[in-house]
Amino acid sequence: MAASVEFWQTQLNSMASRPLSPHLQVYKFTYAMATSIFNRLTGLALSAGLVLLVYWLLAVAGGARSFARAMTILSSPLCKVLYALLVIAFCYHLTAGIRHLVWDTGRGLERTQSRASARVVVVISIVLMLLVAYCFWIARARAT
Repeated sequence: MAASVEFWQTQLNSMASRPLSPHLQVYKFTYAMATSIFNRLTGLALSAGLVLLVYWLLAVAGGARSFARAMTILSSPLCKVLYALLVIAFCYHLTAGIRHLVWDTGRGLERTQSRASARVVVVISIVLMLLVAYCFWIARARAT
């Protein structure tokens, strides 16, 4: 028993003298880091947004009454804002995913290339968001 206690005290003492791993306070927050974090967050948002799709599919399968009830909920202004946010998340996640696919080929991994591709991802995703907004909301509103 005494040998066991002595062993663990030795282990704890040796661990205390080791250098700590770097934490977020050590890293400088960069543009590329922000785009990577945002890519993960948009992926989470899209995964959570699947709940709406599953609810709609279950309502379709449930018959006319459940579909009418679901359409009342899913056509509310709050859901429309949520759809817009999901479209924004999708556009960004799509372009950032393509960036990661390019990285998987071994290209664009240098610091300057990474910064430039981060900016390109943001610009392309904004253009894509505006294009989707035009096609689905503005052009559709003009047609009616």
